[in-house]
Amino acid sequence: MLAEAKSDENKFNRALSAKNLIALGIGAIIGTGIFVLTGTAAANYAGPSIMLSFVFSALGCVFAGLAYAEFSSMIPIAGSAYTYAYATLGEFLAWIIGWDLILEYLFASSTVAVGWSGYFVSFMKDLGINIPHELCSAPFNHVIGQGWENTGSILNFPAVLLVLLITGLLIIGIRESSRFNAVIVFIKLLVILLFIGFGISYIHPENWTPFIPENTGAFGHFGVSGIFTGAGVIFFAYIGFDALSTAAQETKNPARDMPKGILWSLVICTILYVAVAAVLTGIVNYKDLNVPAPIALAIDRTGDALIWLRPLIKIGALAGLSSVVLVMLMAQPRIFYTMAKDGLLPSAFTVTHKRFKTPYITTLVTGAFAAVIAGIFPIGVLGELVSIGTLLAFVIVCAGVIILRKTDPNAVRPFKTPMVPLFPILGMLICLAQMAALPLDTWIRLFAWMAIGMLIYYFYGRKKSHVYLNNNSK
Repeated sequence: MLAEAKSDENKFNRALSAKNLIALGIGAIIGTGIFVLTGTAAANYAGPSIMLSFVFSALGCVFAGLAYAEFSSMIPIAGSAYTYAYATLGEFLAWIIGWDLILEYLFASSTVAVGWSGYFVSFMKDLGINIPHELCSAPFNHVIGQGWENTGSILNFPAVLLVLLITGLLIIGIRESSRFNAVIVFIKLLVILLFIGFGISYIHPENWTPFIPENTGAFGHFGVSGIFTGAGVIFFAYIGFDALSTAAQETKNPARDMPKGILWSLVICTILYVAVAAVLTGIVNYKDLNVPAPIALAIDRTGDALIWLRPLIKIGALAGLSSVVLVMLMAQPRIFYTMAKDGLLPSAFTVTHKRFKTPYITTLVTGAFAAVIAGIFPIGVLGELVSIGTLLAFVIVCAGVIILRKTDPNAVRPFKTPMVPLFPILGMLICLAQMAALPLDTWIRLFAWMAIGMLIYYFYGRKKSHVYLNNNSK
């Protein structure tokens, strides 16, 4: 792996700096969480103490982020957690984590595209353009206890169109994609800072009392337990920073810049999340925040004073969700590329475009699947699978750092995770605690997904892998 990273045969275009990586990290993290989940988690679980939920969830991400930073500086290969598991835990567990990451990147991009479609339809309606319901919603819906039902819709065309446009942009090149991301990150940061800056004047401190609402008698519904349940729910808000590690082979100096990109994007986004949560729960009582667009509701509560911000919030949401889809669709093809380099997937997946130097075949495959999924499935079903897949990846990466410190203590580590094994163990425990808080149905779907992956590995990947072929050729 180290030889490949240092080789002159790197097929990718090294165009990303630390600033580009930080922008990509912010682009991946700030999206659904800040525009939707903040309000619903406050209303249902934590109240004003949702601010502490963001800090707790971020803490788990920071511990995992330190582990990612160490690995990405050591092994600057495009495979993210798959590569790190391959280097420390072996091929079988690497396959499991690679298959698991599909839940994070491919399904997350589809999930966010569906959310983007909702904001887009609303924005168009404000402009006097009404998109028929049949053309902007999923043809299928899943009702708990009743199963699947037909909604009468044809396809969620806006979601499909977004995925296809971003897929095309990613094929054209990483530099162009990074520039596009920088523009939309600037737009959404501007909108968020405007909301924080102008919203402070309309805070009613009594809305923060009690800061931790009394528990209703059920675990997770307010009280101290509500803070932790809220952290598990808004964990989706932090998904994406790990996608930076898939761009290692397109980074000018990955050993230096990868840790900066991962950790600074986490720090910046956590500060913004806590600030937005403080202003939001200060303007509107937490009991009233269980709505699809909580920030828009907060603006309405200020009367006509901030009405000018309402269209900007929707523009910021559209920009924010677009950048999340871009980073997720950037990450998945590069994991497929790396798995194919190890022989676990077809060799066609290792082909890069001669002109653009991007893994265009895997990008096309990922984009096509994501477009279909976004077009026909509702957001609820998609979102359930994403968090548990990501948390599992974080647990394995944290474990990998501890293992590699024991098995190869003298390896060159440009960035070292501090206080090993304490920090990685804390990262594992926090992520496992959040996994344990997820519904049973989510675990069942995870096991079903993993069973499919095991079949593919045993009937195809294992016999085609370079490890298997090399062992049988001796």
